[in-house]
Amino acid sequence: MTETTPARRGGRQLPTAEELRIWRNFIETTAALSARLESRLQGDSSLSTGDYAVLLALSEAPDQAMRSSALAAHIGWERSRLSHHLRRMERRGLIRRQECPTVPRGAEVLLTAAGAEAFGTATFPHLRAIRELFVDALTPEQIVAAGEIAAALRARLDEQYED
Repeated sequence: MTETTPARRGGRQLPTAEELRIWRNFIETTAALSARLESRLQGDSSLSTGDYAVLLALSEAPDQAMRSSALAAHIGWERSRLSHHLRRMERRGLIRRQECPTVPRGAEVLLTAAGAEAFGTATFPHLRAIRELFVDALTPEQIVAAGEIAAALRARLDEQYED
């Protein structure tokens, strides 16, 4: 078997050495980019990327509130992870939780004034870091290609999640 000849195991084709090299580069680069963005966000605003994701979702939601389960689905987290994270955010005064008036045993997450202020303060430096670390590193054509790649991967993941 050569480097470009795919191996077969159990009737499925395995990635070639070149595909694995590209995959590894992709994973390592996205991890480094995420770590750098996290570091910059934390340094600029004392928010984690998890905090920012929650605050962004709430800031865009009607009445700046969402059911916990909808928030978890929106940011792609498991409910238990979100629950622990919300507890920490609530202690810091960024959000508050209350019982959902329309759903028994349901909880609603609300953006507080302090959370809205923290989000507003963090947004400009965070967008500047995205521009510097991601957008400026790519050509306009590469930005379009990155969007298409992300959409294709998301569609495949969503398709497999539904099965």
